[in-house]
Amino acid sequence: MPESRGADRIDTTVVHPARRYNYWLGGKDNFAVDRESGDQIAAVYPGVRTLARENRAFLGRAVRFLAREAGVRQFLDIGTGIPSADNTHEVAQSVAPESRVVYVDNDPMVLVHARALLTSDPAGATAYLDADLRDPEKILADPQLHTTLDLSRPVALVLVAVTHFLTDDDRPHERVAQLLDALPSGSWLALTHFTTDHIPAEIVQRMEAEFTAGRMKQDAVSRDRAEFARFFTGLQLADPGIVPVTEWRPQAPPAQRPPLADASIYGAVARKP
Repeated sequence: MPESRGADRIDTTVVHPARRYNYWLGGKDNFAVDRESGDQIAAVYPGVRTLARENRAFLGRAVRFLAREAGVRQFLDIGTGIPSADNTHEVAQSVAPESRVVYVDNDPMVLVHARALLTSDPAGATAYLDADLRDPEKILADPQLHTTLDLSRPVALVLVAVTHFLTDDDRPHERVAQLLDALPSGSWLALTHFTTDHIPAEIVQRMEAEFTAGRMKQDAVSRDRAEFARFFTGLQLADPGIVPVTEWRPQAPPAQRPPLADASIYGAVARKP
């Protein structure tokens, strides 16, 4: 069975961002190495757990906007992560049960959980691809993608907290552009990305010192607002444009939102003309 092959590939000795993110969100689908890494980062940057929660909340608001206001019925969610509450298909199908979603991730633990838990509304569909954002050609050529989605009709490309795991050598802007090029006019991009723009300089310096000393693994790349904006070149930004995720169509009043330093991650949603 595919689930067994995925489980056989799970390495419990190497930290994985999807499992660490699950830990920060309060989930149980992680290992000691993921919790240790998560605690190390939180000791230097205590806001990271808030960042994870606010990023997840942005996903829900963005998908709800895309399904309700933009009328999108197809979603390609890359870097899915371990299923939690309010997954993309659950939010989209709560608005439009006929919504169809393809999830993509490269972690075998995510594969096991996704196949077990990501159950579609009968009116719609979900599928899961074991693939990597670094290989858009593989994603776009997968038969399951074309069985589930009609790429002649608008698709929302969802890249939430994934591009910051690509180094400059991975050419993240090029990868995203390749995916968007394969989607028709009227498609959308929803993307979030970690930044140190709003983190106090002394915390950033401590993080860099821990990375340099090898006491903390650096697997996420911070990019500033200009670098983030490059992902949206040629697209039409939905209001309020490029902002920290807590400021993107927030439901909580300003006094109830966390400080930007505790949720230093940009978010935006934009339409392909």
